[in-house]
Amino acid sequence: MKKTILLLLLITGISCTKKEKVDTIVINANIYTVNDNFDKAEAFAIKDGKIVAVGTTAEIQAKYAATYVNDAKGKTIVPGFIDAHCHFFGLGLQQQKVDLTETKSFEEVVQRIVDFQKEHNAAYITGRGWDQNDWEVKEFPTKDKLDELFPNTPIAITRIDGHALLANQAAIDLAGITVKMPFSGGEILQKNGKLTGIFIDAPMELIEAKIPAPSKKENIEALKDAERICFDLGLTTVDDAGLSRETIELIDSLQQAGALKMRIYAMVSASDKNIDYYAKKGIIKTDRLNVRSFKVYADGALGSRGAAMKKSYSDQHNHFGALVTPLEKLKEYAEKIALTDFQMNTHAIGDSANYVMLKTYKEVLKGKKDSRWRIEHAQIIDTDDFNYFENILPSVQPTHATSDMYWAQDRVGAERMKGAYAYKVLLNTYSKIALGTDFPVEKVSPLLTFYAAVARKDLNNFPENGFQMENALTREETLKGMTIWAAYSNFEEQEKGSIEVGKMADFIMLNKNIMEIEANKIPAITIDETYVGGVKVK
Repeated sequence: MKKTILLLLLITGISCTKKEKVDTIVINANIYTVNDNFDKAEAFAIKDGKIVAVGTTAEIQAKYAATYVNDAKGKTIVPGFIDAHCHFFGLGLQQQKVDLTETKSFEEVVQRIVDFQKEHNAAYITGRGWDQNDWEVKEFPTKDKLDELFPNTPIAITRIDGHALLANQAAIDLAGITVKMPFSGGEILQKNGKLTGIFIDAPMELIEAKIPAPSKKENIEALKDAERICFDLGLTTVDDAGLSRETIELIDSLQQAGALKMRIYAMVSASDKNIDYYAKKGIIKTDRLNVRSFKVYADGALGSRGAAMKKSYSDQHNHFGALVTPLEKLKEYAEKIALTDFQMNTHAIGDSANYVMLKTYKEVLKGKKDSRWRIEHAQIIDTDDFNYFENILPSVQPTHATSDMYWAQDRVGAERMKGAYAYKVLLNTYSKIALGTDFPVEKVSPLLTFYAAVARKDLNNFPENGFQMENALTREETLKGMTIWAAYSNFEEQEKGSIEVGKMADFIMLNKNIMEIEANKIPAITIDETYVGGVKVK
């Protein structure tokens, strides 16, 4: 009798053992943890915004009691996507401008401007997104029609890549620009001795300096608009590639007040003033903001023939593009940044710009192994120069390949294309690769990034067999590039980028299994839920 009573007491004691209280448990999920072994799991527990346990549904339910139980019902969960190179603030500001993306002719561009002005009656019209390579007439437009329709209203509309703009005469007059004005680091196009209105790279600043700055209210609205768009698409961290000190401080204030929840890795726009300020102030790090890098521009873009090439463009002889920052200044920036704990992230697209920056990095870093200095875009690389990436982290945008493939070979020729958009070679050289979009140059969706990296096709399923498939990434490599490797590129791999104990509970739930679904169905996947720090934001 005594033995029976003791056994009952023991059983009762075990059954009454208190479970550990947590905020949330996620169960019955198909989880890709993206840990070192790329393990899968079924469930995890969250407390105070961080993951405290990962395992099977039975294990998690046996040990934890939660305020909220999220039954995924078999859906796929992956770490929150990280965009390693984008223009988050710029995306928000673009919502307040004329949207010129996917226009099929200059006539359509003009009509969108007319429609926009009827609604907004802006004192200065700005817009972004046109791309002459998508038009039947693949030439830069001129300002003539804008002068005719808007003789008194300044207009400045920026090309999709942000490296060329078209200004009408009212904008040119406001900026005080004449055909005899000196300039460097780009081009001001003329025809028959007259300005066409096209400004490429550095001279764009002459026009932009006279564009009215947005108000603080408009800047806040822009940041919140961008956040909403990104959360809807599963992004939980964005690397904003080039921000002013004022914008960074505005972001910080909004985050501290709880008004902005997006995690942001801020690249400070490089200038002597900014480098000196942040070198003295040091790294700024909160749960949502990380300021420890400088964004530098080496050259322009391939689409506007501003990328700096070793040999002339195949479709425009005796034209080599240009460095938009003088070589001496690039070296000076590198030497100053190398004396700090900050990272240098340089936009380099042409093979000449990439060579110059890779060689400069090697010289100033003097063998430092974990600087994580980045080349942003790494678009056209001389095949003899890939070895430089052994100690330099490549940060690339897969949708650039599928957007540019229609005309890139015309620009650089078949031989140079062997080193173009070579993501697999870059990955094999460095052992990691950070993936992003460069939005709003490309569409925001990270699902399109995934599809372009794996299938190397556009949304029209072209080309049938993929574009230069020797440089496609596997699905595992791609997911790592959009999560843990992107976190690594930000020095944040210990706190995010995978679903592991101790890391931030940033994750997304997909309506389909991105790792197994047919490749051509990847773009149609939807994000059912997005979580930042365990809090649902979508």
